[in-house]
Amino acid sequence: MMGDHLESRRFPRSARYHPDWVVAGVSGGANPLWLTEWLTEEMELRPGMRVLDLGCGRGASSVFLQQEFDVQVWAVDLWFGVDERLERIRDAGAQDAIFPLHADARALPFAAGFFDAVVSIDSFVYYGTDDLYLNYLARFVRPGGPIGIVGAGLVAEFDGPVPDHLATWWEPSMACLHSADWWRRHWERSAVAQVDLADTLPDGWRLWLDWQHAVAPDNSVEIDALTADQGRHLGYVRAIARRHTDRTPDEPITSIPVDYSRQPLYRAAEPSG
Repeated sequence: MMGDHLESRRFPRSARYHPDWVVAGVSGGANPLWLTEWLTEEMELRPGMRVLDLGCGRGASSVFLQQEFDVQVWAVDLWFGVDERLERIRDAGAQDAIFPLHADARALPFAAGFFDAVVSIDSFVYYGTDDLYLNYLARFVRPGGPIGIVGAGLVAEFDGPVPDHLATWWEPSMACLHSADWWRRHWERSAVAQVDLADTLPDGWRLWLDWQHAVAPDNSVEIDALTADQGRHLGYVRAIARRHTDRTPDEPITSIPVDYSRQPLYRAAEPSG
């Protein structure tokens, strides 16, 4: 039954991977291979490119990127440790091309312009809604390089409160979920990248539901919410942009140098001795 839920003609590349391997690397609420395949259908990845897999979880998406496109991958995640990730990478025979790192998405240890492309699979919503984040991230990709994100989201922004049929499942942290149109507007405001694509996966909610049945069949709250919603509000979204070649992202402010000048504390006071 688990394998049945992970079979999809929509994603032929992902279908080559054993269901047990996919489930053994589960790190979130979506099939990382399906989402990575959907995202990369619209991204040009060439052999030898340096790719940042930001928020890679336990590394399944990183292995997929390396195996399918022969790229070098820096597999970065904050929540999952690097040791288990490295074992998965070694078992895939990719230890010379995938480099696992433990790092915060807001404190990346890379040189400006180091990467040819950046991807983020079902992770970006947890930090990328910050109005200033795309400017920060764009520094690490070469001018003209693509930045692509994909993950759970909304078909359209709610016009009012959370719908009743989603209320039991919806938690305050779900406020980070947004529509493809929202991401387009959010990124275009930054003026550091050209948004090439922002869309919603047709029938993405069914794939979301299949994944839940496969890896978390006891998660009745989420399964019931998806079943009741029928794709009216919930689905998968992706967005792809390219860093502008004629604009330089602002340098992050880490400190502001100042010199202390002694002054009287009160109007009537004079500096002592």
